[in-house]
Amino acid sequence: MKKFLSEFKEFAMKGNVVDMAVGVIIGAAFGKIVTSLVNDVIMPVIGVLTGGVNFSDKKWIIQQAVADGETIVTPEVAVTWGAFVQTVIDFVIIAFCIFVAIKFINKLKRVPEPAPEPAPAPAAPTQEELLTEIRDLLKKEVESK
Repeated sequence: MKKFLSEFKEFAMKGNVVDMAVGVIIGAAFGKIVTSLVNDVIMPVIGVLTGGVNFSDKKWIIQQAVADGETIVTPEVAVTWGAFVQTVIDFVIIAFCIFVAIKFINKLKRVPEPAPEPAPAPAAPTQEELLTEIRDLLKKEVESK
C-alpha cells in the first residue's frame, strides 16, 4: 500500500499532469466566458440581423404528437434542425474566439533570440594549391637524394 501511494504521489506531481490540470480548469473558465459572449452578446445581434429569428426553435415535424385529452399517446417526431444550426453557429464563434485568444497569447510570448551562427569553417585549399604543394614536396624529395 505504501508503494502504491508513493507511485500515485509521483504520478500526480509530474509537471505535465499539473500543467494539464491547470489547463482544464482555465479551459472550463474560458468556456464560460465564451458561452456568455455567444449567448449574451453575439446571438442577440444575430437575432436582430435575422429579424428576431430564433434558430433553436426551428424544426421539421415528421409526425405530429397524438394526444388523448391531456395525455400524450404518441410524442411528436421532429428533426430539430434549428438546434443544430444554433450549435454550429456557437462552434464557429467559439472557435474564432479561441483562435483570437491563442493568437494574442502567442504575440505576448517573447521571440527567442536566434542562436549565434557558428564560425565559418576555414576555406579548403583549392586544387591548384594542393597540386603546388605536392609539386614542391616532390622537388624536395628529388633534391635530397
